[in-house]
Amino acid sequence: MTIPRGDAVALARALIQIDSRNPTLAPDSSGEGDCARTLASVLDDWGFTVQLMESVPGRPNVVARLGPSDAPALMLNGHLDVVGVEGMVHEPFSAEVRNNRIYGRGSADMKGGVAAMCAAAVNAARSNSRRQILIAAVVDEEYDSLGMRALLADGIRADAAIITEPTRLAICPAHRGFVWMDIALTGRAAHGSRYDIGVDAITHAGLLLAELEKLERTRESGPRHQLLGRGSLHASKIQGGVGMSTYPEACNLSIERRTLPGESVEKAIKEITDACEVVRSQHPQFSGRVTLSTAQLPSDVPVDSPIVKRLSGALEREKVPVKIEGLSAWTDAALLNEAGIPTICFGPGDIALAHSAEEFVPIEEIELATRVLTRVVREWCDETLTPS
Repeated sequence: MTIPRGDAVALARALIQIDSRNPTLAPDSSGEGDCARTLASVLDDWGFTVQLMESVPGRPNVVARLGPSDAPALMLNGHLDVVGVEGMVHEPFSAEVRNNRIYGRGSADMKGGVAAMCAAAVNAARSNSRRQILIAAVVDEEYDSLGMRALLADGIRADAAIITEPTRLAICPAHRGFVWMDIALTGRAAHGSRYDIGVDAITHAGLLLAELEKLERTRESGPRHQLLGRGSLHASKIQGGVGMSTYPEACNLSIERRTLPGESVEKAIKEITDACEVVRSQHPQFSGRVTLSTAQLPSDVPVDSPIVKRLSGALEREKVPVKIEGLSAWTDAALLNEAGIPTICFGPGDIALAHSAEEFVPIEEIELATRVLTRVVREWCDETLTPS
């Protein structure tokens, strides 16, 4: 596929037209392989040194470099997988242009951003620069971040990183983490007429939910993050019961806790186990076992950090308003920051449209993001190395 060198809009449309649904979320999809190979081919044509690095068989990460491979590196990162297309109100992979918008699954989340970062890199990189631009387009961010985990396990590192997630061109240095927990509530099965021996596990789930709702109200006056506000908790799923005339012996409740930077997984779990103890103290027959399903860390970079200042300056010089916000969704930035790579998010599109029935990215935002990132890359490449 031939894409004009540095044409972000053409590249965005080409990527959106490829079905790269995450096969864990959409089992009828073949995954990100076609999208990764197409992007790799385009970047090779544009003069990058390109590698396809398989994190999962048939689902390769794309790693492309401009500049010396051992030089200080600025990483521009994005993910190639998209979620399912059920319920969409337009063709998911047509990349149709209407009202100066590109429509399609992944247009906002986040192929518009991937195209902008790649175009910016090739538009701005200097052939004689002593610094490096590293493009990392990864798989599986929408499920378990296998691509980013493999990238880091392979030893890929950078001095700083920008993930071009959809932020409406705001700088997003922070986002919450999450903890998923399951609570198995155990009652005693009995005929519906035998209140004397039956123990209702579903009612006990209700008692626990009421206690958790009290806990949630206390967060309004609890710890807050300057960009993210407070943490949160909600009940995600509940299952229980076998018949109308039977006391339910079991009820399973799934909880999501969104955590602020500085809040640990252990703290989140303890909140739930403490709530169980409160209910048990009032209802001795209550029995609830809390187990961790999965967890991801929050991400937080100081607003006065060098990478935030670098991007803020580029926005100012391109006469684009500087907005610094918290991002509502989780991203691979948490994994990069945990690895010691200061990482922020900035890109075209609105995260509110991600995974939605109607998904689009404004062409103007792709073009603005490309301009701003081009300036960031150019200034990075032109910066003089400090002698060691």
